[in-house]
Amino acid sequence: MNTNASSRYDVVIVGGGHNGLVAAAYLARAGQRVLVLERLPRVGGAAVSARAFPGVDARLSRYSYLVSLLPRKVVRDLGLRLDLRRRRIASYTPAERDGKPTGLLVDAGDPGRTRESFRTLTGADRDWQAWQRFYGMTGQLARRVFPTLTEPLPSRAELRRRVADDEAWTTLFERPLGETIERTFADDLVRGVVLTDALIGTFTHAHDPALRQNRCFLYHVIGNGTGDWDVPVGGMGAVTDALAEAALAAGARIRTDSEVTAIAADRAGAGGGGRGDAEVVYRHRDGEEATVAARRVLVNAAPATLARLLGEAPGPVSEGAQLKVNMVLRRLPRLRDTSADPREAFAGTFHIAEGYRQLETAYAEAQAGRLPSAPPSEIYCHSLTDPSILGPEAVRQGLQTLTLFGLHMPARLFGDPAADPGAKDRALAASLAQLDAVLAEPVADCLATDAEGRPCIEARTPPELEREIGLPGGHIFHRDLAFPFADGEVAGAAARWGVATGHPNVLLCGAGAVRGGGVSGIPGHNAAQAVLEDLARR
Repeated sequence: MNTNASSRYDVVIVGGGHNGLVAAAYLARAGQRVLVLERLPRVGGAAVSARAFPGVDARLSRYSYLVSLLPRKVVRDLGLRLDLRRRRIASYTPAERDGKPTGLLVDAGDPGRTRESFRTLTGADRDWQAWQRFYGMTGQLARRVFPTLTEPLPSRAELRRRVADDEAWTTLFERPLGETIERTFADDLVRGVVLTDALIGTFTHAHDPALRQNRCFLYHVIGNGTGDWDVPVGGMGAVTDALAEAALAAGARIRTDSEVTAIAADRAGAGGGGRGDAEVVYRHRDGEEATVAARRVLVNAAPATLARLLGEAPGPVSEGAQLKVNMVLRRLPRLRDTSADPREAFAGTFHIAEGYRQLETAYAEAQAGRLPSAPPSEIYCHSLTDPSILGPEAVRQGLQTLTLFGLHMPARLFGDPAADPGAKDRALAASLAQLDAVLAEPVADCLATDAEGRPCIEARTPPELEREIGLPGGHIFHRDLAFPFADGEVAGAAARWGVATGHPNVLLCGAGAVRGGGVSGIPGHNAAQAVLEDLARR
């Protein structure tokens, strides 16, 4: 590779995560000459599968793990060969009442069974009826809002007209979610189960006046108009594989091991009517550099990363707040609640230490820079719904996978690993202690061992997520989520689609775009549509 070599494409995409691959597939199918540059040896970003433990044939979804927001439209448009499997059990939340272990089971296939579980937990039908009304409202909102995510960005007034429900609008777009939860539900545990969707990947609390919790909750309940969180058969790597196959089949070129080090944007280029190119400098793993020019650069990286590549001040970086733990078990652990079948309880979202007061206490402790005394988390077992991620020998042995996603674990708790090397171990031990409190046996007794005799458990903190997959501050959404509307007038195709930057020929196509976040492909779709709209106008 020649350091001064230069070539030209219609579009260069910085970052080969799933959004970058979506954009590449759409644009290459439209006849654009597309190059994708990816720093790592493989594409996919956070949407990857890996054999994490030597000698254990289990392909774990190492970072992200479930799919809700990927539009069926994108799957159809790109002809993706992808199987998303619905979970019968939505959630199980262990509890203790009158000194006895019990729990709340939400069975998506049997409302009567769910109602009985509410009645057993709370002693009445009040919260069950409130649950039905509340999620009936969010379901109707989901059906109206989700289609707008792959359309030009509506104004606030336009989206409110689409919602056509003043109560739903006020609840989710104007008032802190905690007000509605406290007014609607009586039981602390039920309140906590509802609140968790407002906290996944977002460090905030129920009454945050900035409504970060509302924005997070919205994206967690509107996926494909249903809010269902589905299991990708074959693991998250199957999503990436399908997208990479679609992009390559359409003619896109993908270069891995190629780290972009600088972007030079032509400020008088695309938006001003000229034909000025942007230039992208990248370094291959062999150390040599190359420069490539393009009419458009789509950046599938965080806005803070884009600022650095442009040589601009990045501004404040949002803080990630999760502990991600992957495990392989010899068998599922037994529960203290003997009425619950572990194969059901772990197949859905298993809530741990997520009562409403527990969540608020954990936030306050973490906000003060202390490890939560009872770290909240959620667990699920991929292999119960999709055993295809296990090899034949692992299936014969009865192995199961377990994913734990810990909440209220902000980057500030981990700081400099050299200064406090035990911070991660303490966070992991405290999280597992909360899990053990609802089990009839320690989860450590159920862990499989790898080829070297080590327990099959790994954890990732926000600083590690930043180092490994480029998430600034470890923030899984790149920055705080935004409501899916425009607050003011928008001009130009990029702004209309919510992917604009300060440079006309540089667009965001990652989770930091408006309507970004999660494994959705939506920012990639929208960036591609902005490019194609601009080309059509020309």
